[in-house]
Amino acid sequence: MELILYVLLGILQGFTEPLPISSSGHLILFRNIFNIKTIQDLNFEIIVHFGSFIALFFIYRKDIFILLKAFFKYLFYKKKRNSLKKEFRYCLYILIGCMPVGIVGLFLKDFLDLQSNNMQFLGISFLFTALILFLIRNKNGIKKEEDITFKNVLFIGFLQIIVLFPGISRSGTVLVGCLLCGFSRKTALKYTFMLYFPISLASMSLSVFDLLQTNQLNSFFIYYSSGLIASLVVTYFSYQWLSKLVLKGKIWKFSLYCLFLGVFVLFYFR
Repeated sequence: MELILYVLLGILQGFTEPLPISSSGHLILFRNIFNIKTIQDLNFEIIVHFGSFIALFFIYRKDIFILLKAFFKYLFYKKKRNSLKKEFRYCLYILIGCMPVGIVGLFLKDFLDLQSNNMQFLGISFLFTALILFLIRNKNGIKKEEDITFKNVLFIGFLQIIVLFPGISRSGTVLVGCLLCGFSRKTALKYTFMLYFPISLASMSLSVFDLLQTNQLNSFFIYYSSGLIASLVVTYFSYQWLSKLVLKGKIWKFSLYCLFLGVFVLFYFR
């Protein structure tokens, strides 16, 4: 039964990670509704999050390798810099966009861990996500990758700080920021998940050290690995669904879901 539980949580993480509905918020809600005491820290969440990371990395592998290759060629081969300016600038914009949330998250980690048990705050966060998704329901700009400005990157970067709080969707918030800056839906979708990779690597690296200091290594190899695999597979298909909805301008449907969920949480845990 415990193994089934870990797999179910992996499936939940995998399904909600790409979607603009907050995967961390859903894991917290699941644990509290079913009174699960065996997974109260962030270690398991980080492990199944790694499953999602692998799936999304696979989806964007070509773009990532192209950008990494261009980035290092620009740094070490002066003769090729003129032809690589576009890719190098895009890489810089990814790094700059991640810096605000990375710095703030590093200092607020302990505080955020405490907020994970505040169900009223979680309900409000779901409602906030519903609101911002509804506000951009008809947005579809014309900006492509080469049209992104430094001002756009700073706005999205600082906006992303709010996703540190449980229940506020990272992908949803960044998509909103991109669309408000006039990005096309295709450009917004890609930039949203390009920002995802550095932040995920940083958060997982910090949490691996915490995990190694616990006595949960046996659980990691027996149960956590099952959750990781479940998360990996489900994330892949969940992203395919999301991309279709975003490109068709139907992201507002997630707003209705978050509205229902937020109201449910506030009344259920009052």
